[in-house]
Amino acid sequence: MSSPSPTGSDKTHFPNDASLPGERFEVRQTHPTGDYTPDQSKSLPLSPARQALLEDIIALYEMKPTVERVKRYTPDCVYNDQFVYADDRYKMAGQWFALPKLFKSAESRGYQVVTNDRDLIQFRHEEAWTFKIIPKTAVINALVSLSLDPGSIDSNFIRVKYHKDQANDKDYSNEGLGATFKKWQADNVVKYMDSPEVKAFEADRDAGKEARRTYGSGGKEGNAPVKNL
Repeated sequence: MSSPSPTGSDKTHFPNDASLPGERFEVRQTHPTGDYTPDQSKSLPLSPARQALLEDIIALYEMKPTVERVKRYTPDCVYNDQFVYADDRYKMAGQWFALPKLFKSAESRGYQVVTNDRDLIQFRHEEAWTFKIIPKTAVINALVSLSLDPGSIDSNFIRVKYHKDQANDKDYSNEGLGATFKKWQADNVVKYMDSPEVKAFEADRDAGKEARRTYGSGGKEGNAPVKNL
C-alpha cells in the first residue's frame, strides 16, 4: 500500500469556487464516541505549505495571534465551535486577540492529522486552557476541521474558508438558544477590541455572507454522517 501524499488526496468536499462565502464550505460529521485524543505517531504527513498552515492555526490556539496568522482566513470565513460562531475575518480576529483577556495560558499538547484531502484538513487536537480568574486548567480534546480556500490550495500560503472545532460526538445543529448565544458573542466581542491588529480587518465586516445553515439536529439525522476520524 502506498503512503498518503503530503499534498493531500484527490478527494474533494466543496465547490471549486473561491468567490463563494465560507458558509458553503462546512463539513459535517458525528463520531461514534466523541473521543478525539490525538496519537501523534499516527498523524498523516503534510506538505511544507500545509504544515505551515497547521502550525499557524496551532499558534492561534496557543494565544500567539498576529495579523499574518489571522490572514490564514479568507475575509468571508466562518469559525464555529462550542462557544462561538463568527462569520467574517473581522469577528474572527476579535476572537483570537481576545483570548489573552480570558486565559492565563493556552498550551497545545499534541495533534494528529486524520484527514488530508485536496480541500480539507482535519486533525485531533489536545489543548490545555488555564483561566485567569479561576485557578483551573481545562484540557479539551477536539476535532478541528479546516475547509480550504479553492483559490489558495496550490499556493505556499493556504487559507481557510471554514474552521470548525468539535469537542463532542455530535455536530452543531446551528439553531436554538445555544446557536443564538454563539453568534451574539462573536458579533459583540469584536466591538470592544480596539487594538490596531483587529482594526486591520475592519473592512472584512462587509465580506460576502450567507445565512447560517440550520440542520434541526447535531446527529446523523442532521446531515452529519458518522465518521470514525
